[in-house]
Amino acid sequence: MAEMAVSFAIDKLLPLLIEEVKLLKGVHKEFAEIKDELESIQAFLKDADRRAAADADNTDEGVKIWVKQLREAAFRIEDIIDNYMMHVEQQPRNPGCAALLNNFSHLFKTLKQRHQIASGIQDIKTLVRGIKERSERYGFQRSLDQGSSNSRGSKNAKWHDPRVAALYIDEADVVGFEAPRKRLIDWMVKGRKERTVISVVGMGGQGKTTLAKTVLDNKDVIGHFDFVVWITVSQSYNVEGLLKDMLLKFYKQKGSNPPDSIYKMDRESLTNEVRNYLQQKRYVVVFDDVWNVHFWDDIEFVVIDNKNGSKILITTRNLDVVVSCKKSSFIEVLELQPLTQEQSLELFNKKAFKFDSGGCCPKELSGITIEIVNKCKGLPLAIVAIGGLLSTRVKKGFEWQRFRENLSSELKKDTHLIGIKEIIGLSYKDLPYYLKSCLLYFGMYPEDYEVKSNRVIRQWIAEGFVKEETGKTLEEVAEGYLTELIHRSLVQVSSIRKDGKAKGCCVHDQIREMILEKFEDLNFCTQISEDGKSSLNGIIRRLSIITTSNNLTQCIESSHVRSLLVITDKESKIFFEGKIPKNFKLLRVLDCNSDSLTSVPENLGNFIHLKYLSLGKSLVIVFGIPKSIAMLRNLETFNIESTRAMLPKEINKLGKLRHLTGMHLYLIELEDGIEEMTSLQTLRNVDLHMQGAEKMITGLGKLKQIRDLGLVNVRRKDGIILSSSINEMQHLERLVVVSRHEERSYEVIDLNLISLPTKLRKLTLSGILQKFPEWIPKLQNLVQLTLCYSRLTEDPLKSLKSLQHLLFLSIKKSAFEGLCLHFEDGWFQKLKELHVEYSDELRDIIIDKGALSSLKKLGLHGVHRLTNNIPTGIQHLEKLEVLGIYFASYELQNISTEDWNSIQHVPLVDFFNWYGVRILIPRT
Repeated sequence: MAEMAVSFAIDKLLPLLIEEVKLLKGVHKEFAEIKDELESIQAFLKDADRRAAADADNTDEGVKIWVKQLREAAFRIEDIIDNYMMHVEQQPRNPGCAALLNNFSHLFKTLKQRHQIASGIQDIKTLVRGIKERSERYGFQRSLDQGSSNSRGSKNAKWHDPRVAALYIDEADVVGFEAPRKRLIDWMVKGRKERTVISVVGMGGQGKTTLAKTVLDNKDVIGHFDFVVWITVSQSYNVEGLLKDMLLKFYKQKGSNPPDSIYKMDRESLTNEVRNYLQQKRYVVVFDDVWNVHFWDDIEFVVIDNKNGSKILITTRNLDVVVSCKKSSFIEVLELQPLTQEQSLELFNKKAFKFDSGGCCPKELSGITIEIVNKCKGLPLAIVAIGGLLSTRVKKGFEWQRFRENLSSELKKDTHLIGIKEIIGLSYKDLPYYLKSCLLYFGMYPEDYEVKSNRVIRQWIAEGFVKEETGKTLEEVAEGYLTELIHRSLVQVSSIRKDGKAKGCCVHDQIREMILEKFEDLNFCTQISEDGKSSLNGIIRRLSIITTSNNLTQCIESSHVRSLLVITDKESKIFFEGKIPKNFKLLRVLDCNSDSLTSVPENLGNFIHLKYLSLGKSLVIVFGIPKSIAMLRNLETFNIESTRAMLPKEINKLGKLRHLTGMHLYLIELEDGIEEMTSLQTLRNVDLHMQGAEKMITGLGKLKQIRDLGLVNVRRKDGIILSSSINEMQHLERLVVVSRHEERSYEVIDLNLISLPTKLRKLTLSGILQKFPEWIPKLQNLVQLTLCYSRLTEDPLKSLKSLQHLLFLSIKKSAFEGLCLHFEDGWFQKLKELHVEYSDELRDIIIDKGALSSLKKLGLHGVHRLTNNIPTGIQHLEKLEVLGIYFASYELQNISTEDWNSIQHVPLVDFFNWYGVRILIPRT
C-alpha cells in the first residue's frame, strides 16, 4: 500500500514537470530529482509491501518502519506540491502592475511562501534518499508484477484455518444449502452432452467448498460419472503440478499404480496423457478455490470435450474466472446468497450447543444469540467460527453479552476467529493496488450504509484513484473498477438500476471490519463514530464523521486532511456550521450529505483543491451560492441536495466541472455563459422558468460531452431551440424534460429530433404530447422510457414495439387517455418492468400470448375503470414475479376465484381497492 501513496505522488509531479514554465525558478529541477528517486524506489515497493503484508506478526520491524516512512514521505510530497500549486493560483494575474509591485506586504508574504516551499523540497529530497539507501540494506527485490501480493496460499501457523473442515464435514451439519445443492446436482446429472463448466461463486467464507463437497458426495452424482476428481487450486498453482495431481488421482480411482514416467513429463506430455485418459469417459473434475482469471486458458485443452456429458465444477470468489470460460464452453453460474436469519440461527445452534443444552439455545441466551448471529450477516464462516468458540465458553448471559460487545477485538486476537479475517483478507491481498484504495473507501461510510454507485465513483476520481484509459472517460474506467470489485465478491450490490447496473452498493460487515483495521495500519482514514473507538493520532488524510458529537473542532483540525465525509442525523450540529477549518486548506473531497448542514460555509472559495463537493438536503440557501465558488477551479463534481439553489454567473469559470446536480438549479445569472462549461457530463435539474431561457437552451448545444441532462419548466415555444441543442449532444445517455406547469396543468412538449442521440438509454417526458413523437421509436438503445401527463389518445404501444432493448416502461399520470392498451404477440420481448398509472379512461389491458415474455414486475396504480380489474391474458406472463394493483375500482370488495386463478403463478401479489383496503387472495 506504500506503492499507492508513492504512485499518487509521482502522478502529482508529472503534470508539474510537463508545465515547466509555471514553476518557480529552480523548482522544476528539484521536483524532477524527487520524481527520479521515487521511481527508482517504486521498483522495490511491491516486494516491501508484500513482505510487510504476508506475515504481519513475523515481519522484520525494520521493513514495517521502512514502508511506513515511505508512505509518510509520499504524503509530505503531495502536501508540498499542493501548497506550491495554491501559491501559484494566488499569484496576481498581472505581476507587472505597479500597484502590486509597491505592495510590500504581498511581496514579503510571497517570499516567505517560496522559502517554505524550497525548504520543504530539500527536506523531502534528504528523506527520500535515506529511504532509498535503506531499501538496499533490506535487500528488497525488484518486481514488475501487477498484484500487490504474492503470498498466495501462504498460511500463518498462528491461526486456525476453518476451511480444512469443509472437506470432511458431515452432511447433517450443513445448513441452508438445500436449494443450491439440488440445483447443482440437476446441472451435474442432467442437461447437454457438451462439456459444461458449472461454477459456485461467492465471497470468502460463504461455503463454496462445503457446498461443492456435498454435491460431489451425492450418490446420484457418483453413479452418473466414470471419474470424479477433486483438485484444490488456490492462489498460487503450477499447471504441471495440477496435471500430475489429476493423473495420480485417476490411477488411484482405477486402483493401479501410476508409472514413474509421470514425474518426468513436461506440460505437453502431461496434457496429452490426461486427454487420452478422459477420451471415452464421462467425468467431473472439481477445481476448488480458483483465483486467476486466466485459469481456463491453462486447462481448457486438458479437460477434453468428448460430447459425453462431462462437467467441470469451479468454486471461486471472482465471477470473471467463470466468464472467461464462455469462449469455449457452456457455463452455468450459481451465485451464493447469505443465509437467512433462520438458517443462520440453525447453523449457529448446531455449533454452539451441539454437545450440551440438548442441542438447543437456552431461553436466557436467545436474545443475545440473535444479536451475535445478526452481526455475521449470513456468512457461514463467521457463524461456524463464532459458534464453535462459544461452545467452549460458559453459557451465561453476562459472559455472552461481554463477548458481543467486544466482538471486534475478539476477531483480531482469538486464534479461532482470526481465521475469518485471514480468509477474507486473501481477497484483499489479491487486488492490484489501484483497486485496494477503491475498496478501502467503502469503510468511510457507516455500517450497513448503501452507497450510491455514482457517488463513490466520482469520489474515487476526485481522490486520484482512477487512471486514464484510451477511449474511455474516467467515469467509465471507474465503473469498471466497481464491477471488478463486485465480481470479486468484495462489494455487494444492494440495489439495481433499470438497465441492470449497480445503483447502490455496500460491503459485508466482516469485510468492513478488515477495512477498518487497514485504516489504522495504512493511515488511510480516521473514522469518528458513536463508539468512539477511532484514534485521532498521527497523520489524518481522510476523515469520516459518523457521530452527533459537537466537540470535534479542536481535536480534528489537521492540515493533512484531504477528504472529509460527514454523515450525521438532523438533530446534530455540524462542527463547521459557518466556516470550514482553515487548516483543511488542502481539502479535495467534501461530502456533507448531512441533515445538520443548514448553510453554505462562507469561506468555501478558499479551498481551491476541492474536486468533489456535495452539500446536504437541509441546506437553506438564502442568498444563493456565494460568488467565491469561482475560486474552486479544480472542482469536478458539485452536488446540491437542497430543494432550490441559485447559482452565480461565476460558476462558468469552473472549466473542469463534470457533474452539476441538484433538485432545482436556477442559473438565472448565467444565461449565455453555460456554453463555457464544456467539460460538463451531468447537468440536473435546471429550472428554465427564467428570463433569457432561450440563450441558456442555445448554450446547452455547445456541451458536447453532456451525457445526462435534466430540464424543468420547459416552455412550448422553446421546443425548436431545445431540439436543435439536443441534436448536438451525440453522447447523451439520459434525458429528462418536464414542461412548464402550474399544479397539474402542463404545457406541450414540442421536440423534433433529427440528428438523434443514438446512445440515449433513458428518456423521461413529462408534459402534453399532441402526437406520439416519431423519433422515439428510432432510439434503438433505449432501455427505460417514462411518459407523464402526455394525454395521448392513440395507443402508443404500436410505435414503441420496435424498441427491441426496452427494459422499463412507465405510462403514468394521464399519459394515456384511450380505452385500451393491447400488447400483441411478439411485442416487448425484453421488457422486465411495466407500470400503468392513473389512466382514468382506460377500460382494458390485453396481453396476447407471446407478448411481454420477460416481464417480471407489473404495477397498476389508480386504473380504477378496468372492466375485469385484472389485465386480460395475464396468465401468459409466465415469468411475472410481482403484481401490484393499487387504488383499483371503487366498488371492488373481492375478486372471483376464476380471476385469481389466472395469477396463481405469480409469487407476490398486492391488491388494494380505491380506499386502500387490501383485497384477500383466495390462493388454491
